[in-house]
Amino acid sequence: MPSSTSRRTVIKTGAVFLALGMTSCTAVPAPSPSSGSPSTTAAPEPSATFNFGTAAQPLGLDPALSSDVESQRITRQILEGLVGVDQVTGKPTPLLATEWTESNEGRSYTFKLRTDVMFQDGTPFNADAVCTNFNRWFAFSPDIRRQAPGSSFKGVFKAHSDEPELSIFKSCTAESPDTVRIDLTQRFTAFLQALTLPAFAIASPAALAAGTADVLDQNRGGQPVSGFGTNPVGTGPFRLASWDEGSVTLATNTSYWGERGQIATINFVAYDHPQARLQALLDGKIDGYDAVTVGNFDQLVKRGKQIVQRDPFSVMYVGINQDIPVLKNLKVRQAIEMAIDKETLIRRFFIDNTAKATQFVPPKISGFNNDAPALGHDPAKAKEYLEEGGYAGEELKFYYPLNVTRPYLPTPEKVYAEISRQLTAVGLNIRPVPVDWADGYLQKVQSPGDHALHLLGWNGSYSDADNFVGPLFGEKNGEFGYHDPQVFSKINRARGLPEGEERDEQYHTINAQIAATVPAVPVAFPISALALSDRVLSYPASPVLNEVFTKVQLKP
Repeated sequence: MPSSTSRRTVIKTGAVFLALGMTSCTAVPAPSPSSGSPSTTAAPEPSATFNFGTAAQPLGLDPALSSDVESQRITRQILEGLVGVDQVTGKPTPLLATEWTESNEGRSYTFKLRTDVMFQDGTPFNADAVCTNFNRWFAFSPDIRRQAPGSSFKGVFKAHSDEPELSIFKSCTAESPDTVRIDLTQRFTAFLQALTLPAFAIASPAALAAGTADVLDQNRGGQPVSGFGTNPVGTGPFRLASWDEGSVTLATNTSYWGERGQIATINFVAYDHPQARLQALLDGKIDGYDAVTVGNFDQLVKRGKQIVQRDPFSVMYVGINQDIPVLKNLKVRQAIEMAIDKETLIRRFFIDNTAKATQFVPPKISGFNNDAPALGHDPAKAKEYLEEGGYAGEELKFYYPLNVTRPYLPTPEKVYAEISRQLTAVGLNIRPVPVDWADGYLQKVQSPGDHALHLLGWNGSYSDADNFVGPLFGEKNGEFGYHDPQVFSKINRARGLPEGEERDEQYHTINAQIAATVPAVPVAFPISALALSDRVLSYPASPVLNEVFTKVQLKP
């Protein structure tokens, strides 16, 4: 770490657990929380203010309905789930549950809950509160799901209460105030990992009711939200203090059950442009920011600033919508893949050590297929395929976001311009459709519509292949218009197989089938990085972005 007498660049790597791979996620009694004997000296009261630069405003603060990076960054501080993530091993670790047992051949999980935990509104956390949340997620109506495509429940549990026969979730039972049982309709190997998603954080039932959480009658960033989505209440170490047009402020939760760290106030300040974030750091207005770009990187090195790199755990892709008639033709989709020069894109727009992608599962995840088919960059053959596919110059609307930086997409406008140039060079008729991120870009490209192509990516949230292929290609959706019942069936089967060779082989097959039919073109497994001021001694970088600010250490 930098000393107080000299400034130097510190380039560190985020948590290394992904390189270790994941062992079985089925749980016998879980490890108990790491707590030694009680300390006789109370920890000092948090007093520091920490200013953090973000690439965009959150789209909503109800984690069950908002899955964008900036929303989750904030809700991770306010709400907690039953299960956390060990920063070193990546295995599930106790959080609001202290231990758990698995029974009924992997179809039942019983959780022992922490006692004497209170929500930030003063109401008690208990088994009834857990079931209120699970039952709420299960009961989300088709209308809510349409309004809030960021909902994660269906991607994990396959269906809601209107189709119970298709859902993996069966029921939640409060066996006692501190014991809750979750029953599944079938084995789901990554169940415990899935519970680490921000989407499954436990909210105060009283606050859900007071904020009419299932009535999305307000709007933030082009996204419908509820009253609760603007004022969330959980058990986490920070509570929402304010949310205005340019920033979100959190304050320490004085009744928090765990360690509260050094920070009393967090200001998340949104800067649309990478250079604005960099300048704010150099001017001392912020203590750190996420989504360092290639241009920022060199300037930070020259200024001696700390750069913390995360292990790659996201995939950036060009989406293809097969509901557009001309894109139903495989030859046309293959031509799009062959037109894209991934190596040039990576060299020009991504941080060093970003790897080229030929599939949607990152290399360090079990199930990555070393032999997934890839057509490579071949403009001449792309032209032939367009002709063979009967492409006759139809206009293809290409959506891309403005005024945003994502961990998987550092400079969208520049990436779009280069890909558009490459596609046009082989004869495709591209019509640019720029959409400001805050004007509902996510909803526009993830819902049925006229988008033929679009730029997006997926940041993994837990270490399992299902977290990548399941939400993207586990069923037909409005983003890709992709329909392959065989792949859907294989994904559904793989998620229930125990860890091991058979499961890995199933994902190898799934990856190969997806690659062969080109429902989208995976471009890169990007390296993402944060920049920090000299005031920061350590920051809990996490490939799955599980970064809670109680663990930020600041110089005295």
